[in-house]
Amino acid sequence: MAESPPVRAARSPFATREFRLRTVSALVLGTAVIGTLLIGGWAFALVWLIAGTVGAAEWLAMTRSEPLLPLLGVTGATLAGLAAAALLGAPALTFLLILIAGCVGLVVLGRGITRRKAVCGLLGGAVVALVPTLLRIDPAIGLVGPAWMFAVVWSTDILAYITGRLVGGPKLMPRVSPNKTWSGAIGGLTAGIVAGTVTAAIARGHGWDALPAISLPVVALFSGIASVLSQGGDLVESSLKRRYGVKDSGRSIPGHGGVMDRLDGFFAVALLAGLCFAVMRLTA
Repeated sequence: MAESPPVRAARSPFATREFRLRTVSALVLGTAVIGTLLIGGWAFALVWLIAGTVGAAEWLAMTRSEPLLPLLGVTGATLAGLAAAALLGAPALTFLLILIAGCVGLVVLGRGITRRKAVCGLLGGAVVALVPTLLRIDPAIGLVGPAWMFAVVWSTDILAYITGRLVGGPKLMPRVSPNKTWSGAIGGLTAGIVAGTVTAAIARGHGWDALPAISLPVVALFSGIASVLSQGGDLVESSLKRRYGVKDSGRSIPGHGGVMDRLDGFFAVALLAGLCFAVMRLTA
């Protein structure tokens, strides 16, 4: 009688080399971001300037925009000018003029449809480079604003990944991102709401929150919206990568791919925070 083949134990989805790389990279980057958040000033601005510039460079490369190096040079110079203007407390008109000059430079250098793609890359890089810095240096917001963004985005991403791997179930949008599940989306949403609300509550309890007029239920609502946007940003980037036939936007972050892969959800939340910040400044 033939013996049955030995049954192999199911391998944990968290025991892979990719998961270990993701964890180490996330810890290193998280430490750098939190450390510079506490320091503020040029250190924090530099981190996000680099992130915005590298993300824009990955976009230009992924979309095969030409001529690549001149376009990247104009993009990087424009983002650096915007970051400097933020730190120096320049008026809104200065930001607008710098941004217009950068867009004009890209249009002059670009070829055909590349012009529109290059401008989109610059605008996306500007959101990433500017919003965290502007929130951090604003005396009415300080470190609480960026900390809330990090709490919502990171908790959403982590719990969506873990819940999706452990629970599984129906796919969220299999044609766009075959690994994402409804269970992961719900887990991420729950985590984002809790993390965002707890962050605001802790800040308020220690007297760090300079916006006491915003009640915690409203913070929970915005945290939920931000969590949904974060997951939506991830799906949009997955769709773009499929369109351009790439697995990752780059290879700058081990286990995660490129900066765009890591900041797709953060970009969407930064856009929301930036719009709220602009409204707050206009109505002040």
